[in-house]
Amino acid sequence: MAYVFAPLEPPRTVEPHVDLADREVVMAGPLLETKLHIPRRRRGLVARPRLSERLNRGAESALTLVSAPAGFGKTTLLTEWLAADSADGRSTAWLSLDQRDNDPALFWTYLVAALKTAAPGVGADALSLLESPQSPIDAVLATLLNDLHAISGDVVLVLDDYHVIDAPAVQDGMVFLLEHLPPQIHLVIAGRADPVLPLARLRGRGELVEIRAADLRFTPDEAGAYLNGVMGLVLTARDVAALEGRTEGWIAALQLAALSMQGRDDTAAFIDSFAGDDRYIVDYLAEEVLHRQPEHVRHFLLRTSILDRLSGPLCDAVTGQDGGKAKLAAFDRGNLFLVPLDDRRRWYRYHQLFADVLQAHLLDEQPDEVPDLHRRASVWYEQNGEPSEAIRHALAAKDFGRAADLVELAIPAMRRNRQEAAAYSWLKMLPDELVRVRPVLSAAFAWALLSAGELEGVEGLLRDAERWLDPTPQAPAAKMVVVDDEEFRRLPGTIELYRAAHALARGDRLATVRHARRALDLAPEEDNLWRAAAAGVLGLASWASGDLEPAHRAYAECMAGLRRAGHVSDTLGCAIALADIRLAQGRLGEAMRTYEHALQLAPDQGGSVLRGTADMYVGMSEIHRERDDLHAATQHLLRSQELGERTGLPQNRYRWRVAMARIRQAEGDLGGAFDLLNEAERRYMSDLFPNVRPISAMRARLYVAQGELGEALGWAREQGLSVEDDLSYLREFEHITLARVLLAQYTTERSIHEATQLLERLLQAAEEGERTGSVIEILVLQALAHQTRGGIPAALTSLRRALTLSEPEGYVRVFADEGPPMASLLKAVAKQGIAPNYVRRLLAATSKTDDSTPRNQGLIEPLSERELDVLRLLGTDLDGPDIARELIVSLNTMRTHTRNIYAKLGVNNRRAAVRRAEELDLLSRTRDR
Repeated sequence: MAYVFAPLEPPRTVEPHVDLADREVVMAGPLLETKLHIPRRRRGLVARPRLSERLNRGAESALTLVSAPAGFGKTTLLTEWLAADSADGRSTAWLSLDQRDNDPALFWTYLVAALKTAAPGVGADALSLLESPQSPIDAVLATLLNDLHAISGDVVLVLDDYHVIDAPAVQDGMVFLLEHLPPQIHLVIAGRADPVLPLARLRGRGELVEIRAADLRFTPDEAGAYLNGVMGLVLTARDVAALEGRTEGWIAALQLAALSMQGRDDTAAFIDSFAGDDRYIVDYLAEEVLHRQPEHVRHFLLRTSILDRLSGPLCDAVTGQDGGKAKLAAFDRGNLFLVPLDDRRRWYRYHQLFADVLQAHLLDEQPDEVPDLHRRASVWYEQNGEPSEAIRHALAAKDFGRAADLVELAIPAMRRNRQEAAAYSWLKMLPDELVRVRPVLSAAFAWALLSAGELEGVEGLLRDAERWLDPTPQAPAAKMVVVDDEEFRRLPGTIELYRAAHALARGDRLATVRHARRALDLAPEEDNLWRAAAAGVLGLASWASGDLEPAHRAYAECMAGLRRAGHVSDTLGCAIALADIRLAQGRLGEAMRTYEHALQLAPDQGGSVLRGTADMYVGMSEIHRERDDLHAATQHLLRSQELGERTGLPQNRYRWRVAMARIRQAEGDLGGAFDLLNEAERRYMSDLFPNVRPISAMRARLYVAQGELGEALGWAREQGLSVEDDLSYLREFEHITLARVLLAQYTTERSIHEATQLLERLLQAAEEGERTGSVIEILVLQALAHQTRGGIPAALTSLRRALTLSEPEGYVRVFADEGPPMASLLKAVAKQGIAPNYVRRLLAATSKTDDSTPRNQGLIEPLSERELDVLRLLGTDLDGPDIARELIVSLNTMRTHTRNIYAKLGVNNRRAAVRRAEELDLLSRTRDR
């Protein structure tokens, strides 16, 4: 059926009198009875009880509006609802509308005929009046309403495809009818555009129930049921989620995609590339929507399709015409695949597949206009203070000179806001010859490469920038371009600073210090930013060398300078460094205070959440975990996750997973810890901070905890680790891990001896570097090594030293994670009366760790604590993804636990597992924990 766009005029009020004689009566034959029949139910539909419930509530209101673009399943939803609702005693009147029904006489004749199918005695007098051209419409409607008042039962009147009605006389009559409907008549209107009815008034009186595109979109579960259950495809959950996201739940698009996939072997590849250029999508949208628009509307749609966001003024600037705001408001009312982006209806976007189709038509019909459209958008965004969008459109227009100017001006703010990735992506798109004549951009490109961990090319870019500092006149063909004079003036110090960072990344400490000090000499006293940056690089050099106190002083100076320069967000990155250094020094309390102090900076920015805030919560979680407050540790990670990735530094994605993995390990869930570490490794992003705790070494420790010594030894070989290695701070964590691996081979005297020798060397190096955090762990391992060899007095000596160092800071997990062997040593120390309260706390934590191992549950193979947690939730209404979220594990981990539970209980489904658990009284045990 034809798509008619909603009129741009404001809604009309009811006219007191409209003569049917004003229009030609087109009744030239019998009524089409098919327009009065409820469409046949389709086979294989997906049940949507959430929408049926909304419609049931609507049947108690004056009007239910089902309004959405083409292909969102409006008619299908109503037919399914009516079929299921037939048993409730309501009668149904259905009318499918088309363009011819804009004639008032025809419209009202069909509407009365529809009502007669539900209430046969209704409308005879109204039809007689309709046959008389002299009868006013208000008389016809009054007669019809009197008949409706006399009906005893409820009647649902459905008007489908109402968007085709644009005749003012029909619209005004519908307003009159709606405002005088008796309570037993319930009107349902379905269409692609909002009707010209008093919706706001009905909404305010609570007499309107609305179902819109956002409600009609398939959820991921519904999309999966449709694609796999109805269409017979075999798609993974990932494939379904990707396709649902790409189509934004648009049902027609999912149907068309399913048609495209039938018979394909490469469904995953198809889904990855699925877009609005798929032939079915193009044909559907072109036929149903685009080709049926007036030419001026179509022109507007094509030209504005280059925009990711739409506002009235922006559209005016791009199209070169006025009226953009009114057009967008009309598109919104008309459900023209437009998505509001704010509550005030100022900003919108097109549905992504609709935008794809529009852009394809634009490129096909008006390719020469595309660069100019992007250029206009760039100018508008620049004038309205949005440099990122201005740059993006300049690049899309291939106006590289303009883009380069904008990028150069944006660099200071991008450094301040840690937008290195965006700068890198823009600079890569600029031609090399253009960057070479712009020294500020050359240096900025070097910074972007360093931030991305790409060292190759950095020195060449710095030399390109440096050659313009030579006062010797350049060749006529080479003309320097500078847009930001202030950045050019500070270029000598900038180049030295970036060379220092480059040397640091290459591990050249002497060159790092030399260039950083040169940068300090070149930076004016009042230039807080660059002096702070140079101090930070010096701090990094000391940190990587294990000189922790000088590193802390330099970083504290860096943090203070950044704050004076107004780069408050960067100070949170400094806080991570300062806290890490204090943790290495064994000063948990100071590390915690560093994070807490950094969080207090947020109110200085008007209460907005600074980038890096999420990282502070991850850091505090680590400290809570070490102090054995696993609940607080988890809550801090959840708070970090709640704040979102935009409030974290790029490295937060992997740091968060590492922290959660360590909590899982403390809880005895080694499988979950493995999953998180593997995910962390995939998301790892390096920076200039020394990587003193590699993820691979953490995984090796889990191998040891699981008794998989072959895997642990394989890690040591891969890393080239040996007990004879020269020791350094950068590899200290790995060498301590190697000692753990050797100790785990307790049946081999040689390995115990090698571990002991290595630990002695590590202890000496850590004590000389005042790295108390490492000293405590090494002493714990020494105690266990002596215990293994039967040297209990020596073991207790090492343990007493560890306790003396750790008690003031509240260390717990470094002892508790060692399990029963440590418990026996702690009991021996307790008999000597050493730190009695502290030792009791450690024993309690060690006992809890021991309890996390599987208990005897009357099964051949007992359930682990984590499996018991999953089992408890299997007895609730939560589905798999919800259980995974509740336990903060991946869906794959949750499924692995579920399979293990089924195997151990001897069942093959969820209901049987819960029943078997109740028989074994396992669920009550999980509640008691």
